[in-house]
Amino acid sequence: MGAEELHPSAQRVVEALRARGVKGPFREFVVPTKTAADAAAALGCDVGAIASTLIFVVDDEPVVVLKSGAFRVDVELLGQHAGATSVRQASPDEVRVATGQAIGGGSPGGWPQQPHTFIDESRAQYEHVWAACGTPNAVFCTSYDELVSLTGATAISLHPS
Repeated sequence: MGAEELHPSAQRVVEALRARGVKGPFREFVVPTKTAADAAAALGCDVGAIASTLIFVVDDEPVVVLKSGAFRVDVELLGQHAGATSVRQASPDEVRVATGQAIGGGSPGGWPQQPHTFIDESRAQYEHVWAACGTPNAVFCTSYDELVSLTGATAISLHPS
């Protein structure tokens, strides 16, 4: 499916990503790809190649976390990296305010503002990384280096060794 055929929410994100030099490809599926496992199955790739975009509230500020679809974020470890006294997952309303997007389709770009972003360094092991593109059914292909460039992310380990 070409980018011109995407859902309007995904199309807005595609335009913002393209303006930043992201080439894609961009894809939209008929079946939801809301979870990393769903996206990996639809794409025929390893679940670790899915870059989940999560929003946390760290000392009352929204923080974006780009993590592997293969594991959960160790919230305590995130707090240590951020030098925070409190860390919690953002509410759906907080996610929409921080990113302009809904949970399940949050893209690592196209945000109204640029919140501080962390990327799990395990993303670097994949040549191709797939991330959501503004809706639960839309994704785009990128790379670790492009994600870092796009978001200004700080690379950290987000799960215990």
